[in-house]
Amino acid sequence: MHLPNYKEARTRDLRPYKRIEFKEDSEVKDKYKGKTFYLKTYGCQMNEHDSENIEALLMFLGFSKVERYEDADLVLLNTCSIRENAHNKAFGMLGRLKHLKQEKKDLIVGLCGCMAQEASVVEKILRDYKWVNFVFGTHNMYQLPEIIDKAIEENKQQIEVFSREGDLIEGLPVLRVNDYKAYVNIIYGCNKFCTYCIVPYTRGRERSRLKEDVLAEVKKLVDDGFKEVTLLGQNVNAYGKDIYDDYTMANLLEDVAKMGIARIRFTTSHPWDFTDEMIDVIAKYPNIMPSVHLPVQSGSSRILKLMGRRYTRESYLELFHKIKDRVPGVSISTDIIVGFPGETEEDFQETLSLVRECQYDNAFTFVFSKREGTPACRLADPVLQEEKEERLQRLNEVVNHYFLENNKKLVGSEVEVLVEGISDKKHMYYGYSDTNKLINFSSKKELAPGDLVMVKIIEAKTWSLDGEAVE
Repeated sequence: MHLPNYKEARTRDLRPYKRIEFKEDSEVKDKYKGKTFYLKTYGCQMNEHDSENIEALLMFLGFSKVERYEDADLVLLNTCSIRENAHNKAFGMLGRLKHLKQEKKDLIVGLCGCMAQEASVVEKILRDYKWVNFVFGTHNMYQLPEIIDKAIEENKQQIEVFSREGDLIEGLPVLRVNDYKAYVNIIYGCNKFCTYCIVPYTRGRERSRLKEDVLAEVKKLVDDGFKEVTLLGQNVNAYGKDIYDDYTMANLLEDVAKMGIARIRFTTSHPWDFTDEMIDVIAKYPNIMPSVHLPVQSGSSRILKLMGRRYTRESYLELFHKIKDRVPGVSISTDIIVGFPGETEEDFQETLSLVRECQYDNAFTFVFSKREGTPACRLADPVLQEEKEERLQRLNEVVNHYFLENNKKLVGSEVEVLVEGISDKKHMYYGYSDTNKLINFSSKKELAPGDLVMVKIIEAKTWSLDGEAVE
C-alpha cells in the first residue's frame, strides 16, 4: 500500500527520470473477457486523454465498455481535484455506487486521477469508503492491470498512490474517442506552484516527452487521417526547458506544423512562458489555429502576487496585445477567479476593467475554491461567500457581453468548420471554427464527422453561431 504525501509531492529536484517503454503482459490479455466496465471522467483534457489510455488497458484485459454504470462489473472514476465542486460530484457518484454494490456484491469499484493524489481524499476513503476496491493516482496508471488483479484476488482494498512522479512511460495503449481529433501529451506536471492550485501536487514536476516521441505520435495520427491534434500539458509553454538547451515549445509547434496536419491546437498556456518566438510561429503557420487560451486569473497585480502568478497586470496586458497585434484574427480566452482571499472591491474592479480592455472571446469564471494543502488555503478570507457569488454574477454579465459582440462581428463572413456531428437542432450539423467557436449549421450535402467545410455565418448568439454550408 502506498499513500499520498503532500510534502513528498511538493519536492522538486534535478534527478533524471527514465524513459520506459510500456510492454503489455500477454499473460493477462483477455483475462477478464466477458466482464464489462464503466468509466466516468471528470475534469480537463488531460483527464480525458488519460481515460483514453485507461479504456485501452481495460479492453486489453478483456473488459467491454457499457454506457450505464448499473450494467458494469467494474466502475472506475477518473477524478479531478481542481475545485471543490469536482470533489462533490465524485463523492456523490461513490454514494450511488455504494447502493449499487449492496445489490451487486461482486461489483468492483475504483477511483483514480487527481483526487487520488490528495492525502485527505485517501484518508476519507480508508475511513468511510472501505468498500471501494482500489485507488491509484496519476503517476502509475500503467499499473492498472496488476492493481485490478490484486484487488480481486486478495479481496482487500488496494491503495497504490505514488507521491513522486517516477519515470516517464511511453507507449501506453490508447483508444481514441474519434478518428478525426486527437490529444497528444507533450509535457506532464507543473512547477509553478500558484498558491491556490493543487495541480503541482497531483501531477508532479514538469517532465517533457522527447521531441522524437511527440513527433512520431503526430506522424501516426497524420498517416491515420486525423484532421486535428491538440498538444496537451499543465503548462505547454514550458515544454523542453527540463531536457533541452535549444529546443522549445516554439520549435515543437513549428515541427508539428510542418507535418501537414490540418489543425493544431495547444493548451494550457501560462503567460510567464509565452515567448515572442511562439507568437511568431503561430502567426506563420495557417494550420496552427489562431486560438489562444491565456489564463489571467485576476486583473489586480496585488492579487496576482498573492496568487503566485509571477506576472503583473501590466505585463499580462503587454503580452495580450502583442498576440492580438501579431496573430491575424486571433481569438483569446481566459480563466478568472473571483473572491481570492483578501480580494477587495477595488481589486475586483481592476479585474472588470481588464476584461473590458481585453474583450475576451471566451472565459471560464469561478469563485475561489479552497484546496487543502495549498498556501492560499491558510490565508485570511474576510469576504463573505454571498459577496463572492455576487461578484461572479457581475463578472459574467461583462464577459458574456463581449462574447456576443465578438460573435456578431462574424455575421456575413465565411469560416472553416471541422464537423463533429449532428446538433440537437433538427437537420443541423455542429463543429468548431479555427478560432474555436461553436458553429451550428445546415448543409444541402450529407456530411460526416471529420469533414472540413466552409460555413457562412448568418446569426450570432452568446455562446454559438448559426450558419449554412457554402455550396
